[in-house]
Amino acid sequence: MTQSPGRFRAALLIGWLLLGAAGIVYARLKDIPGWAAWPVLAAFLVEYPFYLLPAFPELRARLTGATLPPFLAISALLPYLACYLTIGHFQWIAILRLTALALALSLWYLLLPARPWSDLVFLALIAAVLIGKYFDTIYPLLYPGLNISVLGHIALIHMTALVLTVARRVEETGFGFIPSPREWRIGLLHYAGCLPVVALVAFPLKAVHLTAPAPLWKIGGTFLAFLLVVGLFEEFLVRGVLQQWMEDWTWNRTAALWLTSAIFGLAHLWFNGGGRHFPNWRWALIAAVLGWFCGHARNQAGSIRAGVVTHALVVTTWRAFFA
Repeated sequence: MTQSPGRFRAALLIGWLLLGAAGIVYARLKDIPGWAAWPVLAAFLVEYPFYLLPAFPELRARLTGATLPPFLAISALLPYLACYLTIGHFQWIAILRLTALALALSLWYLLLPARPWSDLVFLALIAAVLIGKYFDTIYPLLYPGLNISVLGHIALIHMTALVLTVARRVEETGFGFIPSPREWRIGLLHYAGCLPVVALVAFPLKAVHLTAPAPLWKIGGTFLAFLLVVGLFEEFLVRGVLQQWMEDWTWNRTAALWLTSAIFGLAHLWFNGGGRHFPNWRWALIAAVLGWFCGHARNQAGSIRAGVVTHALVVTTWRAFFA
């Protein structure tokens, strides 16, 4: 698919309209007062074009060289300022922490060689930011039920994607938001194959149990969140980047698939699902199984979007019918 500036502008306008409507509806459903809802909605609307950019190769290619560090710093700071300046909760330490992270990421491959050790440490840095809950102190809670730290996670996604595609110049992974019909088909087939295998692992380990179905709006929201945000980021980072590096380093596609699936599983040792804490071996095994099917979907389709479909459907099924 040709990713032209015109498509970017269309996606930007449509996204702003949908985000604005969704934000207003959510605030009313949760009875969030306007003084808290409007600044947060403004921050998400400011973040959206930055989040959209990595899916448009023609536009992101303009950020090469010395342009990238200041751009990433600005992209990290503007959503924060749009929210916290408005309500008077601005903190300089938050500005410093966001700037430090943006510069660390953007300067990584400008100062270090693209070697396996620097690649792995870069991925470890991303994992440390997520596991260490780096954004929790940057985005303090404004109102009960309004988790603003997700802004930091979304900023981390677009910064990581831009660094790896622009500065590291990873091979094209298929980072994008709309799977093709072929990618949908491959993703659905791998979802159908993944479910029984996950069940054979999860039920004997007592990692999950059936529960009352979630409301339809929550099921739909979970699917979109994983298709467009969480699953997309994980599939890009693990299947699109790490799995490709493993193929390059081992010269063996099968070995790369198994190794990457194992690493994906180990990353879930910190997962708190099922009321269990670190080390959560049950979920590590389940995640490794999911990782194998997502990685195989990526191999078959030649794009991470097929794996994103599988990933989003499996997680949605779990959250809809299991606990």
